Amino acid sequence: MAKSLTSHRPLVGITLKVIAIGLFTIMSGLIKEITYSVPTGQVVFFRSFFVLPVILVWLALRGDLPKGLRTKSPILHFWRGLVGTSAMGLNFAALALLPLPEVTALGYATPIFTLILSALLLGERIRVIRVTAVAVGLIGVLIMLSPRLGSSETLQDQALLGAILVLMAAALRGFVQIHIRKMVQSEETSAIVFYFSVTASLLSLLTLPFGWVMPDTPVLLMMIGTGFLGALAQIIITSSYRYAPASMLAPYDYVSMLFALVIGYVWFAEWPSTVMLAGAAVVIAANAIVIWRESRLGLDRGRAKPLTDPKGG
Repeated sequence: MAKSLTSHRPLVGITLKVIAIGLFTIMSGLIKEITYSVPTGQVVFFRSFFVLPVILVWLALRGDLPKGLRTKSPILHFWRGLVGTSAMGLNFAALALLPLPEVTALGYATPIFTLILSALLLGERIRVIRVTAVAVGLIGVLIMLSPRLGSSETLQDQALLGAILVLMAAALRGFVQIHIRKMVQSEETSAIVFYFSVTASLLSLLTLPFGWVMPDTPVLLMMIGTGFLGALAQIIITSSYRYAPASMLAPYDYVSMLFALVIGYVWFAEWPSTVMLAGAAVVIAANAIVIWRESRLGLDRGRAKPLTDPKGG
């Protein structure tokens, strides 16, 4: 009998998930620092390209090369890469315009967009509880946006643009989540992660003629570090689902707000407004309704969830 690759050790699963979320948030802090001096497309390239060696080493150590990179449908990977790279670029651009906690909070709208797109594109029936979750989530987003609306000041205009970019990225990530539901039926998790990084690296090279720069050594090291941190976090978050079900681990996504508050305050001297925190709490409550409902319905979120990068697209 083959030995099971999973075991029920919730504390281990939760610990791994929290560590991964922390690494993703640190990565976002690095990206925010980098985007002050480096074009977004160049940042996307480094974030994506330096994931590849880590993933290859991980697969080799597991004995999953080349099996883990086999694919039955390259076109699915292309579309996942195109949309995911667009989401990543939008989110990175927003980090230069908004405080880190606000980008994090607005990013929580992704599950709300996923529900809406599931109904529009897949014809899924959304019953009263999920409709309520969508409505509550949208109210939360409007609360967070309210300080940015109706102002003609230059800084506020830039912040509003940043908020719009985050919400566009969240909508695209919602589409990616729907697409991944289809991909996991035939594709390995490792292949989805690997070919997304390949596609994002190639697509980001298209921005080379638009003003890439030669960064100084500290910035270059930070750019390389984003790739390694992203890959390490991806491996850890995937591993967490070996020890606990996705429904148990899903609420720990919101630990990212705590990390974002600390990093934003210590690194960037950013502190969120009461209105932003209130709106974030409403969006989190809406997502909690979705998580509770899916848990009650017994939906299997475990295959798609490990692929979610809350900050990287």
